Formats: sequence, C-alpha cells, structure tokens
Amino acid sequence: MTTHVLSDTATLTGRSLRHILRSPDTIITTAVTPVALMLLFVYVLGGAINTGSDGSYINYMLPGILLITIASGIAYTAYRLFLDMQGGIFERFQSMPIPRPSVLWAHVLTSLVANLASLVIVTGVALIMGFRTGASVADWLAVAGILALFTLALTWVAVIAGLSAKTVDGASAFSYPLIFLPFISSAFVPTDSMPGPVAWFADNQPVTSIVNTLRALFAQQPVGNDIWIALAWCAGLLLAAYAAATAIYRKRIS
Repeated sequence: MTTHVLSDTATLTGRSLRHILRSPDTIITTAVTPVALMLLFVYVLGGAINTGSDGSYINYMLPGILLITIASGIAYTAYRLFLDMQGGIFERFQSMPIPRPSVLWAHVLTSLVANLASLVIVTGVALIMGFRTGASVADWLAVAGILALFTLALTWVAVIAGLSAKTVDGASAFSYPLIFLPFISSAFVPTDSMPGPVAWFADNQPVTSIVNTLRALFAQQPVGNDIWIALAWCAGLLLAAYAAATAIYRKRIS
C-alpha cells in the first residue's frame, strides 16, 4: 500500500511539474516581486535605515526577502489546485485506483520544487547585489531545512485556500497578508525602532523568529532560542493546516 501511494504521488507530481515546465513564467513571476523589493530597499531606502549592525543592508534583509518569495510562490499552488477542482480532474482521479492523499501531496511537492527554484534565483540575484556570507555547509543545510519547513507549512495553508475558494481570484488572494507579514517583523528594520504595540506584535509573530534564525546562520552567530521558536511555529502551522486541509478535502470529495 505504501509503495502504491509513493508511486502514484510521484506520477502525479511529475504531471504537476510538467505544467510548470511548460509555463516557466510562473517561477519567474514569483521571483520578480522579491527581486524588485531588494532593488528598492538596497538602492533606494537602505541608506536611510539603521539596522544597528556593521554589515551591508542586503545581508540584513535577505532572510525576509526569502520568506516573501515563498509567500508569493504558494499562491500558485492554491491557483493550480482550484483549477484542478473546477476542471473535474479530482472526480476523474476518484474513478481510478489512486490513493486520496497522493493528489494533494503531488501539489505540495510541486510547490516545494517550484519555490526552491525561485529561492535559488533570488539568492543568486542577492549575490550579484553584494550579499556575502561565511556560512558553512551545515549552516546552509540548516537554512534550507527551515525554508523547506516554512514552505511546507504555508503550502498546506494554500491547499486550504485552493479547496475552499469560490473564485480563481479568491484562491490566490489569501497570500497577500502573508506577503506583507515580513514588513511587520525584524526583516527590514529592528523591532525596537517600532512603536510599542507594533513592536510587541512583530516580536511575537512567526516571521521574526525565522528571520532572526536565518540571519544568525548566515552571519555564523549563535541562533539562541529563535531557532526553537521558529521550528515550533512552522511545525504547529504545518500540523494545523494539514489537518484542516485533509478534512476539507474529504468533505469535498465525499
């Protein structure tokens, strides 16, 4: 049974990836907004922002840009899932001996691959713009693991949106608050520069702990408690979103 699930998931994931390969503008579009934000903050606003550190501003703000890249990319997961629901593909799969979880996991794995490609593009542009790090291979693997876990958690949130939306616009519009969440965090400015209530929210929302962890890993500094808070946020969101998505999916196809 497990082998059957894995093989069917692999086949369906290949189907979704082929759709992306036929339309690579999806990945390019996902990377455009983060790259534009990097150009704006580094070359227009960065000189006026005091981060309290001696490093370049691109080093300070890249972790937040990477999270914005993921938040932009998962909107396409909800969009593709909504189109499959409306196009009758799910009903066709139900008439075939395909395990139910394989259909959703195919979209989730496709999201991971597509977002990885976007993250590589954005990081490459950041290197061209002057981003430098002395991070070791282990540090880079830790960064990749946290970003993958964050992508996985948000992708299951996107699955909820794709299954629940009534219109194609509604399927992707849920990502807008997620894209702007890093702006109310430590991603672009230190939180102690914010007014009291805003600073409290910024310090206690998931993006700040994730950004601080990634920034410390890139700078080869101690991550402290931030990494455990970041992992707890990602894992909690992942479990809650997965449970909600699978419950909605069962209800939709029953």
